[in-house]
Amino acid sequence: MRINNPGSISHIGLTWLVILLSVCKTSEQESAKNPVRTNDTLKTETGSPRHSLFAGAGYGSNMIYLGSTISQDRPYGYASLAYGFRGELYASYSTVHLSDVSPFLSFHIGSLTYNHVFNSWFDISAGLYRYQVPASLTDTLFSSFTYADLTLGFDWRLIYSKISAGGLFAGETQAYFQLRNSRYFKTPDFFKGRANISFDPYVDLLFGTLIESTTSTERMVMIPTPSRQWGRFWHSTSTTSYSKKQGLMEVDFGLPVAFNTDHMTIEAEPGYLLPVHADPDYPGSKGFIFQLSVFFRIF
Repeated sequence: MRINNPGSISHIGLTWLVILLSVCKTSEQESAKNPVRTNDTLKTETGSPRHSLFAGAGYGSNMIYLGSTISQDRPYGYASLAYGFRGELYASYSTVHLSDVSPFLSFHIGSLTYNHVFNSWFDISAGLYRYQVPASLTDTLFSSFTYADLTLGFDWRLIYSKISAGGLFAGETQAYFQLRNSRYFKTPDFFKGRANISFDPYVDLLFGTLIESTTSTERMVMIPTPSRQWGRFWHSTSTTSYSKKQGLMEVDFGLPVAFNTDHMTIEAEPGYLLPVHADPDYPGSKGFIFQLSVFFRIF
């Protein structure tokens, strides 16, 4: 099972996710009773420990969340710490550094998630995420916000599907929906059964609130972001009118590849973003992005 980075959770599914919690999930695509490593989880033995602790760090070319770049198209680095209880309840804290941004720690992410595997084909997860930005950067980056989501996972054997519904709370509530299809597989174990390489290619569709700007000569489709809420557009003039609707915001493709051992995972994730809107002030990030992460199981 894999938790999105909501906006690509997109990845969501960014989401990323949040950044670290994806390391703590188990793969329903193998067995409900004997969870194994997915591309973004640590390899485990049968059953889950009562308590677990993970640490991680990584680098990315651009952080995309809910259809917009919250790193302002800058590269970023991060460090994370997560605590797990019985393999189902996780709390994490991450801090993010953006290139050429002061202070050094640009924003912080806290999260609480719960996941449960019912059987070999169905699982659920829920999450609460808080993105906290220093007051000095709210105009430059984005306003602090909270995001909550509920995800249903279905294993069709050949394809693993996730359907997510979430809401962003930052002065106004915005709803998001995500559909992800992926196919997890891994190599046979090597190094005396202590390591393997896993792959989890996916296609992700993100749906949310779109703002349509109409004039006598053109029509544009924009998206609200944590730093630019819908209320700021509720001012139609004699030449321009605004309306909002729910629609497709972004299509994401990715191929996470991970080297997994009992206590460490190194993951590289190349991806491609295809925004479905045209906003001259907040153009959607388009093209290839990349993230490299390393995670350690402390206990």
